[in-house]
Formats: sequence, structure tokens, C-alpha cells
Amino acid sequence: MFFVLLGTFFSATAADTAQHTTKDTLVFTGRDTVKAGIYITSIHNIDFKEKEYTLDLWLWLRYKNHALDFYQNIEVPQAKSVTKSYATIDSSNGEIYLLMKMQCVMNDSWRISNFPFDAQTLRFAIENSQFDKSTMLFVVDTLGKQFDPRFTLSGWNIDSLKVSSAIKVYETAFGDKTIPKPHTEYSSFITRIKISRHALGLFGKIFLGMYVSFLTAFVCFYIHVDNSDSRFSLSVGSLFAVIGNKYIVDASLPESVTFTLVDMLHGITLVCILIVIVCNVISLNCYKRDEIKRAARFNTVAARLMFVGYILLNAFFIVSAMRS
Repeated sequence: MFFVLLGTFFSATAADTAQHTTKDTLVFTGRDTVKAGIYITSIHNIDFKEKEYTLDLWLWLRYKNHALDFYQNIEVPQAKSVTKSYATIDSSNGEIYLLMKMQCVMNDSWRISNFPFDAQTLRFAIENSQFDKSTMLFVVDTLGKQFDPRFTLSGWNIDSLKVSSAIKVYETAFGDKTIPKPHTEYSSFITRIKISRHALGLFGKIFLGMYVSFLTAFVCFYIHVDNSDSRFSLSVGSLFAVIGNKYIVDASLPESVTFTLVDMLHGITLVCILIVIVCNVISLNCYKRDEIKRAARFNTVAARLMFVGYILLNAFFIVSAMRS
């Protein structure tokens, strides 16, 4: 009897050990799929100068592996800061359901070549800092809408919002000596939001001063040639006004090495005002040689060519920016 009981004890112990080993293998080396979904409630504080914006959203995750602690180990790669204002975890029905309300201050680069007729792509991605792709993969929950069209974004149009999963590659082992090659891959849940601006009102605010300055310089063509002081003072004053307007606009935009629409329109205006000054000099020289009719005719032709050329150049670059 003693040997029977002893055999039973060792058999039970071996079974428990096997079961424990199997459980550990499933938890720590098995791969789980994590179903992820998102609902964006607000996009605000878009700051071009600081290259950031704020995102308010609901994020939910469904998975079975209890070793995946997303509440503590969720990572938002492009975020400057992440605030979790609400979270609930339900582990019934054999799976874990995590729902979180988050506010993320995101860092992003802006395309300002066509500002203010620009279109931007906002990116939001999450990863799990605990486990790489060998342990878990994201699966997208696309049921229902992903954003609130009433309050999501003021002053912009949301052209599209796409959610997807991908593999993010890091060419580093993060100091892990057990990894022979400095190469790791993590599953990533990605949201891409394409937005375009309500630009006409902003365009008027930005360039109103510039156009008024050009028209002020353009008036010089209709001042009599003998009033040279008035003609030169108006044109030179307009030149400095355009330069000041350019500096004000640039102060709200990030540094850029490309020639933007703002640079192009201000540059055209500065060149046209410079041409006005040159035309004033030519008219004044004609007047001093007693060629009054020639000076008047030159003023008329120069004024027409200047106005038509300025309008056509502005229209070409503005329409090109709106279409691109």
C-alpha cells in the first residue's frame, strides 16, 4: 500500500509539473493576437511652431494572454506625453478587455510648402514594450466609426482615417545580450488621419496686409510724375510693410529649407514693388528731359503690365497649391 501511495504522489507531482510547464510556455513564449480599436473624440492644439498636436481618444484591447500588461507597458512612440484619465479591465469570458481614455500630446512634422492650403497626415501608433512580435500581434477592430465628426477637429476637414497593424523594426537589441543581432521587431497598431484645412479665411488674414501694401505701391503710377517724393515714399514704405508681414507669418511656422507658398507670394510682391521703384526712376528721368507725354505713356503701360502680371502670377501659384 505504501508503494502504491508513493507512486500516486510522484505521478500527481509530475502531472502538475508538466501542466505548470505548459502554462508557462503558453504565457511567456506563445503568441497571442490582440484586437485593438480606437475612437477619437478630439484633435486640438495644433501648433505648427512647436510641431505638436493633442489627441483625445478611447482605446480598447482584447486579448487572452494575462502576461500582456498593456495598462503599464503601452507605448506611444511619437508622443511627448501620455495621460490616462480612465481605465477599466474586464477579465471575464476567458479574455481580457481593457478600455482606456487617453490624452496624448503628439510630436509630428508638418508639410508647409502649400500653407495655408496644406494637407497633413497625423499618425498615432501604440506598441507593447514588454513583448516583441514573436509573443503578440495586433489585429484591427474596424467595426463602427473611428472618430466623432462633430467635435473631432475645428477648422479642418478629416479626409480619411485608416487603422492598420504593422511590424515596427528597431535596429538595436536594447542592450539584451541574449539577442545575437542588434535587430528587434514589435507589432504596432497604427492610425493615420489625413486632414485638410478650411483655408480661405486664414489666407485672407495672412495676406491682406501684403496685398494692401502692393496696391499702395501700385497707386504710385497714378501720381503725377513731378510729385517724385510722394511716389518714392509710398513705394519704399510698401516695401518695408511687406517685409514686416513676412516676418509675422514666419513666426507662426516651423523652420523650412524649402521655398513655400508664403515665401513665393511675398517674394513676388517684393519684386513687383521694386519694379515700381525702378519705373518711378525711369519716369522721373523722362520728366526731367521734358518728355512729359512719354513719361505718362510709360506709366500707363507699366501699370497695366504690372497689375496683370501680378494677378496672373498669384493666381498660378495659389491654384497650384490648392490642387496639390
